[in-house]
Amino acid sequence: MKHVVCYSGGHSSALVAFEVARRFGRENTVLLNHDIHFTVEHADVKRFKAEVADYLGIPITFANYKNVANADQFDICVSERGFKGKDSPEICTSRLKTRPFQAWLASNAADRDCIIYYGFDNTPRERARMQRRVGILAAGGYRSDYPLALWMERTIQKTEEVGILRPSTYDTFIHGNCIGCLKAGWQHWYVVYCTRPDIWLKAKWAEDEIGYAIHHDENGQQFLEDWEPRFAAMKAAGIVPTEITPHQKFWADARKVVPIKNISATAPCEVCTG
Repeated sequence: MKHVVCYSGGHSSALVAFEVARRFGRENTVLLNHDIHFTVEHADVKRFKAEVADYLGIPITFANYKNVANADQFDICVSERGFKGKDSPEICTSRLKTRPFQAWLASNAADRDCIIYYGFDNTPRERARMQRRVGILAAGGYRSDYPLALWMERTIQKTEEVGILRPSTYDTFIHGNCIGCLKAGWQHWYVVYCTRPDIWLKAKWAEDEIGYAIHHDENGQQFLEDWEPRFAAMKAAGIVPTEITPHQKFWADARKVVPIKNISATAPCEVCTG
């Protein structure tokens, strides 16, 4: 029996790795990760992944996109001529994570003699995501489990208990996703605009190359370039670039500076959560 932890590099998936390894033994635990290009996966996330794996004595198993060393999410979308297919997930998710994950399962767990673990917790949004993931995996004949949401007995609540600091990105971001996440809302992209102008410019380049915006709503496409004057005014007014501020308060403060309507929170990428 393989116990496969979807090991994103986020804090929640690290806690799952501890719980699964302690319950079933490190020799039966797989830390399955999709490595992401160094420009959009913070170096401290990579440090954190390595430190947790070293502490547990389990090597990281990588299921990577074929050209991950040379391509980030924008390069992939430009090569595919789109950000999202019709009635399908974001192309970056499909190419960077879903396809390599499915290929790894086909090669290493074709007998379905495994349980796949995720770092979803017991909140309403996370429970909804958990239910979707259960259904998707069950359709393929795979079992899944969610220790942070379902296990009554836990052995660890934070990695600092064993001397491992969580990634510094949690000072600004609420998830361990790619910086410049194509599923993220405008609050995330304000942080990118203020703190990672290189990624902001790369994303604008991708929109120009594809001829389509990353964001679209009931009012049509919303190009990054169109938001620059708003973000510049917000930055000049001292609106703090962070995802830590709750969504409603963040935009309430922003509306004191610029007129913005109908901003809704966007769910993080399910495959790389944690």
